[in-house]
Amino acid sequence: MEALISVATIYIFIIIGFAFKRTFSSEINEKSFVLLNLYFLQPILIFWGLTRAPITLDLIISPFVYLIAIFIVLGIAYFYSIRIFKYDVKDKSIFLASSLVGNTGNLGIPLGIALFGIESVPYTSALNIANVFYLYIFSVYFFAGEKFNFLNSLKEIFKIPAIWFTFIALLFNYFNFHINDDFEKFFTMGAYSAIVMQLIIFGVFMAQVKIKSANWNLALNISFFKHLILPVVGLFLVQLFDLPAMVGAIIFMELFVPLAVNNVNLSSLYNCKPIDTTFSVLVSSLAFIFFMYIYILCIDLFFGL
Repeated sequence: MEALISVATIYIFIIIGFAFKRTFSSEINEKSFVLLNLYFLQPILIFWGLTRAPITLDLIISPFVYLIAIFIVLGIAYFYSIRIFKYDVKDKSIFLASSLVGNTGNLGIPLGIALFGIESVPYTSALNIANVFYLYIFSVYFFAGEKFNFLNSLKEIFKIPAIWFTFIALLFNYFNFHINDDFEKFFTMGAYSAIVMQLIIFGVFMAQVKIKSANWNLALNISFFKHLILPVVGLFLVQLFDLPAMVGAIIFMELFVPLAVNNVNLSSLYNCKPIDTTFSVLVSSLAFIFFMYIYILCIDLFFGL
């Protein structure tokens, strides 16, 4: 119950974003918030997260275990989509692009803090980077269709400041540099600001969904893979690796978090049914709330945490 309450408090910021958009709809340009967070606050969050603890073998292995689970399920999803979405190419693109991309940073990092404490941050930050690589290579490729080839998708990722700050943070950590107290406050404030900002942005996007014109077939199939198939495969895979219980639990947690809001940004950028994608994010978030108690029981049963 305590864990559920911790998770529920995170959703208050999403409700604030939802109410903010509904109240001041015509005065809000959500793209400005997205750009501020993506290009300024997210790099601070990444740097802060990856300098919380020294680099260990577990910290390096965890993103690879996460990506192995993602690619296994991607293979399953591809053959599944051929049959389910054979009459709608864009639905198939959205399904493949978004169903495996969770909100590992803006929800996963605070959720990790709520469930496992501040010591989870280096691991959730590393897993978020793995998720960002997948998003800006494979998701861009699926969303863009014929407009974007795989090589260009690979180039796009290096335009994101968070990637460069990742390399800087890893070097900073490797050479055992230290931040003085004043800059430590700056990075801590910036990191929490990034988390709060993206949760509010999520609420702003949710406020624009229209239930009457919703694509339920797409949304339910995405949630089926995101909240059932992917966590089950991930849980099985984590058991095969000799990882500490907390690290395994964090990987499992980052696999079951709901869809990332960035899915909406990319679907809008490439004109691939952004409203349907937004609705899928909403359904995924509601499914996450529904399954959260089961997920916590699994963490207790399989990891003893």
